[in-house]
Amino acid sequence: MKLRLATAADVDEIVSLVNSAYRGDSSRRGWTTEADLLGGQRTDALAIHEFLTAQPQNVMLVHADAAGRLLACVQLEQRGQSAYLGMLTIHPDHQASGLGRSLLSGAEHFVRSQWQITSVIMSVIRQRAELIAWYERRGYRQSGETAAFPYGDLRFGEPKRADLQFVILRKEWASHESVMVAT
Repeated sequence: MKLRLATAADVDEIVSLVNSAYRGDSSRRGWTTEADLLGGQRTDALAIHEFLTAQPQNVMLVHADAAGRLLACVQLEQRGQSAYLGMLTIHPDHQASGLGRSLLSGAEHFVRSQWQITSVIMSVIRQRAELIAWYERRGYRQSGETAAFPYGDLRFGEPKRADLQFVILRKEWASHESVMVAT
């Protein structure tokens, strides 16, 4: 899988990709929809632009088809000794094709090789049991930590239920498993 760093020129296409995969009728074509839990947008151009420009350690990796259309993206952020992985997105028409596994593997490789970080954390809505199980099959474990859903902040969508909560997943590697970057 060829991954590249997203740039400001990718913002609008990233927003379209993410919203189509997580929310609304288009998201129902894939298996990772949040449409039954949340309405509205998953993200917007301002949020993506701010993420890409706020901190140099924030990156978004993208994958495009031969025509240059974005099919996948994932955000990565350095948080101390861990990397935070978020917004792993596959176009709804390409889900369940192995692209998600490849993107996750590529993101983990980036974290280990570029940042020499040996753990990844993420937050997943507790009610998304299928998605949590998917990450667990790839070595992520529930940490026992939770985080509140940001009710009232429409940047994260319009909740359709009152019991949303995030669980924190973690994956760690021994430091000798880290890939070192040649200089």
